[in-house]
Amino acid sequence: MGADTGTIVVVEDDPNIADLVDLYLRREGFRVLQAGDGEGGLEVVERERPKLVVLDVGLPGHVDGLEVCRRIRAKRQTPVLMLTARDGEIDRVLGLELGADDYVTKPFSPRELVARVKAILRRTEGPPPEAPEVLTVGRVEVDTGRREARVDGGVVALATREFDLLSFLAGHEGLALSRRQLLDNVWGPDWYGDERTVDVHVRQLRKKLRDALPLATVWGVGYRLG
Repeated sequence: MGADTGTIVVVEDDPNIADLVDLYLRREGFRVLQAGDGEGGLEVVERERPKLVVLDVGLPGHVDGLEVCRRIRAKRQTPVLMLTARDGEIDRVLGLELGADDYVTKPFSPRELVARVKAILRRTEGPPPEAPEVLTVGRVEVDTGRREARVDGGVVALATREFDLLSFLAGHEGLALSRRQLLDNVWGPDWYGDERTVDVHVRQLRKKLRDALPLATVWGVGYRLG
């Protein structure tokens, strides 16, 4: 990326980690702002409206990273990359369920983190489709131009990756798609996570769209919409 590529907020209480992330992101031309706790992070996000938030799960005080993610998602769709402890699988799952776009486990490679930031921004800031369409599956409408999911005409709030997954499934209605296919096409070939990520997002789609979404599990394969 070139110079002046946008603002990223890093919410991390360990100054060494925060400064390291700051350094590598600035090398790529990002403007980086830091916050050392959840409340401060929320204030910076609200004031600056950044392109992306790098968010530590284990923040001090009453507002941890999961709560910060929840509050961000309640107001806007700013991409969130979460930092979690190596053995914090429950944190990763909760973060994804709350709408985080990706996660990196500690200790991590700063180059890998930058690569993931770029991958998230490519997905969320890519050019709009030349011919936006509305895909209808059951009672669900997937408006790819407005990036809206609607049930019986009412908009259902979805996280960025949840919408991307729903859109891909709707575009391949009736086909049984493996978790690997979904990861490659929705998360991209540079995704470092495991296939359980798909299950978490499917669970969220079913929770939010309920019986309006004809999403079936194909045992031994993956999922089929319609």
